[in-house]
Amino acid sequence: MATALVHFTAAAVSDRGRKRPSNEDAYAYSVENGIYLVCDGMGGAAAGEIASSLAVDEVMRSLAMRDPIAPLREEAEKAIFLANQAIYSRAQRNPNLKGMGTTLVSLLTEDRRVLIFNIGDSRAYRLRNCRLEQLTLDHSLVEEQVRIGRMTPIEAQRSHYRNVITRALGTQGQVIPDIFELEADPGDLFLLCSDGLTRELTDPLIESLLSIDLPLDRLCARLVGAANKAGGHDNVTCLLIRAGE
Repeated sequence: MATALVHFTAAAVSDRGRKRPSNEDAYAYSVENGIYLVCDGMGGAAAGEIASSLAVDEVMRSLAMRDPIAPLREEAEKAIFLANQAIYSRAQRNPNLKGMGTTLVSLLTEDRRVLIFNIGDSRAYRLRNCRLEQLTLDHSLVEEQVRIGRMTPIEAQRSHYRNVITRALGTQGQVIPDIFELEADPGDLFLLCSDGLTRELTDPLIESLLSIDLPLDRLCARLVGAANKAGGHDNVTCLLIRAGE
């Protein structure tokens, strides 16, 4: 039996929030090339903005020029390696940028096949049949403590170490992403977001906001608006990808 093709559409909104003076998030996507990416930068002064922008530019450039014969996973790992090197080398050359880095969450499509890569605590979700599922695992101190049973989710929410991430792009000479592979069904809705969304909104609330039949740009705006209404303590970026027949 022939497998139905899946066609993707996308939209994104990024906002600096209500407390931060600038936006250190960055995103990009190309439906044509099947590349979707969100980064959340960190570092003093403008270093976070530089790190996230470098990551987005390098990954998009590398994957847009990828070898169509080479395995997608290998090409994605190569793009992340090059992005890590670009950020790390830039920081090594400029003392003012030392220690800068960024999270990364990326979704790549190849027909119905979906690859998700993540480093840090930016997340990927899938809404299927009105049920939201987190697809990535946070590389953060508190979430890792929750996973091994040393901290409850409520304790993690209240912890002073919520902002400590255990893996980032560009802070070391090399980094290993988590990789998840799945197959998209028509009707699936994927969300890539920075932690400015998930720090303010619970997963059930995100699920309810996404379970309404609206254009993707309006759904993105609803999510960002809700995060800002809930406090807007951080930059917030939402990128939605819908699979259709």
